[in-house]
Amino acid sequence: MIVFAAALPFSSTSRAADELVAAVGTHGGEPEAGFDPINGWADGTEPLIQSTLFKRDNTSLVNDLATNYSVSSGGLTWTVKIRDDVKFTDGVPLTAKDVAFTFNKTANGSSGMDLSMIESIKALDNTTIQFKLNDPQSTFIYKLAGLGIVPEHAYNNETYGQKPVGSGPYKFVQWDKGQQLILERNDEYYGKKPYFKKITILFMEEDAAFAAARSGRVDIAEIPVSLANQTVNGMKIISLDSIDARGISFPMQPDVGKKTEDNYTIGNNVTSDAAIRKALNVGIERQVLIDGALNGQGTEEFTGVDRLPFGNKEATFEDGNTDEAKKILSSGGWKDTDGDGILEKNGLKAEFTLTYPSNDQTRQALAVSVAEQAGKIGIKINVEGKSWDEIDVSAYSTPNVWGYGSIDPTDMYLRYYSVRSGSGEWSKYNNVIFYNNSAVDNNLRKAMTSFNQNTSNKYWGAAAWDGTTGYSQKGDAAWLWIATLKYVYIVDDSLDIGTPGLQPHGADIFNNIYEWKRTHQNS
Repeated sequence: MIVFAAALPFSSTSRAADELVAAVGTHGGEPEAGFDPINGWADGTEPLIQSTLFKRDNTSLVNDLATNYSVSSGGLTWTVKIRDDVKFTDGVPLTAKDVAFTFNKTANGSSGMDLSMIESIKALDNTTIQFKLNDPQSTFIYKLAGLGIVPEHAYNNETYGQKPVGSGPYKFVQWDKGQQLILERNDEYYGKKPYFKKITILFMEEDAAFAAARSGRVDIAEIPVSLANQTVNGMKIISLDSIDARGISFPMQPDVGKKTEDNYTIGNNVTSDAAIRKALNVGIERQVLIDGALNGQGTEEFTGVDRLPFGNKEATFEDGNTDEAKKILSSGGWKDTDGDGILEKNGLKAEFTLTYPSNDQTRQALAVSVAEQAGKIGIKINVEGKSWDEIDVSAYSTPNVWGYGSIDPTDMYLRYYSVRSGSGEWSKYNNVIFYNNSAVDNNLRKAMTSFNQNTSNKYWGAAAWDGTTGYSQKGDAAWLWIATLKYVYIVDDSLDIGTPGLQPHGADIFNNIYEWKRTHQNS
């Protein structure tokens, strides 16, 4: 992200009441490819400029363009009906052909959205789209909520992102690269119209955003958790609950020389030992990490999906128990034979490297704090910040601090399902630990192919722990889940942002923009 350092032409008192200036990272910062959903813009979040078939409402989905949908008995044919009263901002009606075009173009592209389950897409008439799948997936509806619809008649892969046309609540006005995006309310929008007629989104780092907020140049800014206790006249600091969990991957296979298709090393001789993984899960005290590394801005996390409808409370456990952790390690054959404070087993030290993205201060703080606590039970963790290119290479053999948070259980499926292990066009980060448990696979597959929500959720939960086995600490302890983050914002006192829902990974602060309003003008 590029810092906008130039003087800003705004102040909280000079702009109109219905103009909003925001410095938030909702859409992952400034998109390199512009505001093109086919090239990854606003994947799974409110795109503002475009409409989606469905929208996220907290942990559920509601209709947007869609009016209803049906699924065939085998789960391979999905038919979606859409509204007949929607126009793009250039005045051309939005039809089923535009929806089919958008999904076909994305499926054949490289945006990062995995649509490999789609066999074909076609518009049956102006308001009906039929999706044929090659694999029955109960989670397919989440794909339908993750993609903004673009106009076939006005789409050019090279230029659309620079000046997009959509049918969402706002119209694109101007993009000053490295500085700002300006949007204007779409008064022809078919849904509830937002209060704010103009939104300016500034592309800033969090520290710079906080400084801009303090000087009255922005109405709302996302800020680091370390600043959560600051006081600024005329502004309030709010923390939003999220489903965005932070966890550490444990490569499950020993290093016996195996390589991925891209020739990356698979396996780790320390984390492949179940006693190491279980002891860390039990011995680490999550609340201490939250109070320190997260400045209190988080909640304990045990499975990565604790707060979601498909989580399993039976899979949670008591943590911070160093005595139990030491007992697990001792029973597993780990002893400190040379008195250096680090355990050994068959000549192997209980020592490994833990990576984190070098530009992420929160993950760095968590990694350092986990390493400090691990040392108390005789496990040495060497913390290293890496670029994502470097993590791509080491992820199959080296634990890393990851972030996940989606209402789509496909995330969980791809994280633990053995068939999706390793590298490949759509699976670079799928099951990076090469986890393989046939009982877990069976539950994941039943969940993916069950079209009754309650039945599906039962199997998702059983994958974590079914009373005998699972991916959670009670079973294989495949990951060390640490905390679910809170997103911290500084907000002008005159701004009412309604009731934002649980924030997903990366946040989605504009999801309820329809509720936002200014209650008074600052003097």
